[in-house]
Amino acid sequence: MRVNRILLSSSLIVVALVIQVSVLARLHLPGAVPDLLLLVVLGLALVYGHVGGALVGFAAGLLADLAPPADHAAGRYALVLCVIGYLAGLVKPESGQVRTAAGPMLVVVAAAVGSTLLYAGVGALVGDTAARHVGLSGLLFTAALYDLLLAPFVVPGVMALARRAENDPLAETNSAKAGDISTGWLSGGTGLRIGGQRNGLRVKAARARSARAGRIKGVKRL
Repeated sequence: MRVNRILLSSSLIVVALVIQVSVLARLHLPGAVPDLLLLVVLGLALVYGHVGGALVGFAAGLLADLAPPADHAAGRYALVLCVIGYLAGLVKPESGQVRTAAGPMLVVVAAAVGSTLLYAGVGALVGDTAARHVGLSGLLFTAALYDLLLAPFVVPGVMALARRAENDPLAETNSAKAGDISTGWLSGGTGLRIGGQRNGLRVKAARARSARAGRIKGVKRL
């Protein structure tokens, strides 16, 4: 990953985690907690693709596993967000821009439901049965509802920041210069221009000599 991707992803993940732990988790809403970290991962995955989404998801999940007050085994949420980031990156728009909001909203709902199921499934494998006591159906509904209501305020902004970081003006200038130079060399731009100018000068010189010779011969004929 590029340096600008790492810096932007790290900053957004830290800010999202702080807001989620200090604000959203203390709202005591019924059912699930709005997952701001998941929405940030989705926004970055829709711009960076499946590989970048998996890496961002793993880093975000691992940070959430280690951040207090974590009450589960480390690596559990990292696995969940890694899978979700990878799958979300697979539906990245080829043009890089989303034409309608329906696609990202479906991705948010699927990610909210999938992350809850995957988290509960991994918990069941390690002996955590908290999802059964709370009620899995209620968690799925509230997780999808809260994330869907929060998504319009998070996902478009994250995607816009990611695209702006990808379109670095300095990098574009350098790449444009390098592209011009390489294009010129590949097409023989500089060499052919110089050669063409030399050939043109030679042709002009030959024409001038022939013209002078013609004039001289004409004088002799007179």
